[in-house]
Amino acid sequence: MSTKVAPDPSRRSETARRAILAAAIDLVGEVGYTKLSIEGIAHAAGVGKQTIYRWWSSKGSLLFDAFLTLAGEGEAAALPDTGDLAADLKLVLRATVDELDDPRYDQAMRAMHVEIVNDPILAADYVLRLDRPMRELKKERLRAAQRAGQLAEDVELEVAIDMLFGPILNRWLQRTGPLTHEYVDQVVDTALRGLQPRP
Repeated sequence: MSTKVAPDPSRRSETARRAILAAAIDLVGEVGYTKLSIEGIAHAAGVGKQTIYRWWSSKGSLLFDAFLTLAGEGEAAALPDTGDLAADLKLVLRATVDELDDPRYDQAMRAMHVEIVNDPILAADYVLRLDRPMRELKKERLRAAQRAGQLAEDVELEVAIDMLFGPILNRWLQRTGPLTHEYVDQVVDTALRGLQPRP
């Protein structure tokens, strides 16, 4: 005698959530952020608008969740530590450049950054869920470099992170020049010369 298994609402919800997040990424790449609408996302994902509004307060917060899911939220790994700080930073920043230059996500990432600038609630969420955890991983790598004598002990790590990672994001956001691996190498070499311990 067969028994009926009741549908699992949590599984349905997760399936719908993932469909919505994928639809948001795909659509913003097709139509641009200004033309992106909750209605369009709902239609592409095969859900009702109210399902989206129940989980997200704005299309900006939806897009942010989509990127976190894409990147694997909670799965951030420590920065590589081969003992060569410059090589490790160049590896990470080159990968960042490749990600920023990916045409599948360029427009969506730019739109998300604009929303973060204009929405204080989304900005706070960004700091809590992405920026702060990533900064802690970067600081831990720089602390290891300090312990190894590769960075001066009195270097302010928050400022060092801004010096190393800020120029990449700034050049990408403002389109002030080509974003290349060669530029990454110049940023790292220039920053580290100023951060090394004095003889």
